[in-house]
Amino acid sequence: MSIIKIRELIGLSEKSFEDALKNVIEHEVKVGKNVTGVKIKSQTVEIKEGKITTYKINAAVAYKWED
Repeated sequence: MSIIKIRELIGLSEKSFEDALKNVIEHEVKVGKNVTGVKIKSQTVEIKEGKITTYKINAAVAYKWED
């Protein structure tokens, strides 16, 4: 029997939403998570002096739960 665990994370990037998502996935894989999928719950940007400075994604990351 498999169990899927969900972690909610916020990814950040100065480049794009896609890069913010990539950062989340790469982080989870690097710490040993067996990522099986990601649902982007929201996307936001931080703006300073009228320019986008940070792209942010709020993501629900699914991975197989391993004992």
